[in-house]
Amino acid sequence: MAAQIIFLHGASSSGKSTIARTLQARIEKPFWHISIDHLRDSGVLPLDRFRNGDFKWADARAAFFNGLHASLAAYANAGNNLILEHILDTEGWIESLRNLLAPHDVFFVAVHCSPPLLMSREAARGDRPQGSAKQDLEKIHVGRHYDLEQNSEDGPEVNVEILLKAWRSCRRSSDFSPLSAD
Repeated sequence: MAAQIIFLHGASSSGKSTIARTLQARIEKPFWHISIDHLRDSGVLPLDRFRNGDFKWADARAAFFNGLHASLAAYANAGNNLILEHILDTEGWIESLRNLLAPHDVFFVAVHCSPPLLMSREAARGDRPQGSAKQDLEKIHVGRHYDLEQNSEDGPEVNVEILLKAWRSCRRSSDFSPLSAD
């Protein structure tokens, strides 16, 4: 049985987590909410050792994300519906995820936010290198095709209402739709 995946794609600090939490509380089926932040905050990664220089994140990053992407497919293949937050900031990731998630119904959503608010949120979080959100914003949406585009400044309730209506319509025409594959 194909799983359903709602894929929230946006820059760091764009509002994906707020939308995901509101969506998970409102959607009529059980959906897992998965993000890189959950792994980071759970202690899965030896962050202190990366920060103090014992390990280099650059050396571990590819294996980490390859494992994450494979785990997403494994969760979906087991029949779990997913609300996924991700930033497709590395070449080849969209193609890899498109292949891994091909058996499933993926609803691809862009989450936008104005640059001034994005930078303000990033500074308030304090857990990101300053400027990384702006770098994401400038490149991650270029050439992408979405089922829905949202602005997090519209508020989570409004965004989730629109998202649910669009998702329930079952119309898909994004980078993850079978006919859109390169």
